[in-house]
Amino acid sequence: MKTLLLVDDEARMLDLLNIYLSPTYHCIQLKSGQEAVDYMKHSYADLILLDVMMPNLDGWSTCSRIREFSNIPIIMLTARNEKSDVVKGLKLGADDYVTKPFDEEELMARIDALFRRMDNEDTMAVYFKGLRWDEESFELTYEEQRIQLTPKEFSLLGLLLKNPNKVFSRAHLLEIIWGNKAFTEDRIIDSHVRNIRDKLRQANFPIDQYLSTVWGVGYKWVTKE
Repeated sequence: MKTLLLVDDEARMLDLLNIYLSPTYHCIQLKSGQEAVDYMKHSYADLILLDVMMPNLDGWSTCSRIREFSNIPIIMLTARNEKSDVVKGLKLGADDYVTKPFDEEELMARIDALFRRMDNEDTMAVYFKGLRWDEESFELTYEEQRIQLTPKEFSLLGLLLKNPNKVFSRAHLLEIIWGNKAFTEDRIIDSHVRNIRDKLRQANFPIDQYLSTVWGVGYKWVTKE
């Protein structure tokens, strides 16, 4: 079940959204933009429904801050329907814009359509909690800090990032990354994983929360709490 982050300063709206969406999605309710930014820096969600008119940190500013470190789909949900507001939200990184009052079926359809579009995109970059793995530029960064990896380390990390929660055996990783598992040993995988962990720790990324050892089998990238 995909996780939706519902962000609105009005408790009644959060409850209404939860009633509509919880049969299909796992919903997390937050009451401020700052809570949304903090949550996304340390936890996981698949899509954000983001109100615009909130005190302290409005939806536009929240969207802009989240876009600094995450490409999570964002739908702006607001009573403001002026064209200039729609354009502003989209320019700041929102993927869609739904006005209040909204039709339940239309909202569900827009969420589903956005998920289909994201699933079908052939992207060369993977984003995860401030971490950016970019195959095209061969760069790994964490909160704009570049992390130097060897080609094999880069490929190994990318494979795990693109297949969250899937366990890869050492033999399977050797076959995928090295192409011919006959010429080397399983322990080379352990050595590369150790190097990846060390380098990401030095960059202050909490790698031990996500790059998990499955004892007796291999490794996986964990996104589920």
